[in-house]
Amino acid sequence: MGNASIKLEGHIRHSICDVPAETWNACANPIDQPYNPFVDHRFFRALEESESVSAETGWQPFHIELKSHGQTLGIVPMYVKSHSRGEFVFDGSWANAWYGAGGQYYPKLQVSIPFTPATGPRLLAPSDGLRARVEDQLLHIIAQVTQKLQLSSAHITFMPKEQWERAGKLGWLQRIDTQFHWHNAGYDSFDHFLSELSSKKRKNIRRERRGAVQNGITIESITGSDLKEHHWDAFYEFYVDTGYRKWGRPYLNREFFSLVSDLMPDQTLLILCKRDGKYVAGAINFVGDDAIFGRNWGCIEDHRFLHFETCYYQAIDFAIEHKLQRVEAGAQGGHKIARGYLPQTTYSAHFIAENSFRYAVAQFLEEEKQYVEHDIEYIEKHSPFRNDIDLSKFQQRTKV
Repeated sequence: MGNASIKLEGHIRHSICDVPAETWNACANPIDQPYNPFVDHRFFRALEESESVSAETGWQPFHIELKSHGQTLGIVPMYVKSHSRGEFVFDGSWANAWYGAGGQYYPKLQVSIPFTPATGPRLLAPSDGLRARVEDQLLHIIAQVTQKLQLSSAHITFMPKEQWERAGKLGWLQRIDTQFHWHNAGYDSFDHFLSELSSKKRKNIRRERRGAVQNGITIESITGSDLKEHHWDAFYEFYVDTGYRKWGRPYLNREFFSLVSDLMPDQTLLILCKRDGKYVAGAINFVGDDAIFGRNWGCIEDHRFLHFETCYYQAIDFAIEHKLQRVEAGAQGGHKIARGYLPQTTYSAHFIAENSFRYAVAQFLEEEKQYVEHDIEYIEKHSPFRNDIDLSKFQQRTKV
């Protein structure tokens, strides 16, 4: 790392508990960065202790800890994957192509937050002058581990743009995609936000908010010590129903929700909808310093517009009240545009060990990038905001 006196040692940690929470969090949420709940030691602990993440579920913990003279310089949350489920950056066509050519795509290495399509740091390093060099070294170690284990590839998903650019300079393949985020332009109320939308979109949202609760539905926002087991029992029923319909089976088990609630109560927000004294729908959110992250939704009764109210409008209300900069409502969902959410580029980096396969993936990514950028530009030209609103105040997006 440019200093012969620094002796570097990379260690593989097969459990989050192999790294002290204080050490992990000093790297994951340094004081000069906004707090991100998904890289908190407690979030990984809930995933692992509930066994939602394990070798048996295809997510074998394989975290990297970079040390020098006993001091931890950096950490990578990494997994050996035997499939590509729960990642939200899709490489199934790559796996099929590699198998068709006689190769073995799985297992692979995955640097990500399991089941969580939210951007955040993936190369974790404390706040000091070594951060850039530590990130470079961590990228080198991931590539070395991939080659040493004779794996097909390593993937870093939903990473910050700065780390993505660093990976690209070191030869990693770069990929972009799109999510839809709501941005807070200093609104003091939901109506203030609505005033910046076109008249048609403003009227539609007001109609949806009225319609969502017209069947006698009441909505509760529950966080902190108010979260109880009966709330999680209700929510898990909704979550399981959605999981079986969308993914074939739910990713998270019931124990995870109890654990994350016990470990991170103040960062957990549950929106529950009740009708005739019974919970019928709900959504879980996690709260950081500058954003609220919508994660999972489910219902056992179908009520028109209730999904939009629970997942999108309630989150906007919360962000305005708590002066958060944005709402990240998860992967995909072009329907979010009409509700005031705008396109945001997401970034991933990919190390492909075999040269000919790497070339084929690189060609695919270059073509894909053109489509993604075209879609973003089209959506921005047809945003729900009034024509006189400058969209640059909501987001800073540079072409890649």
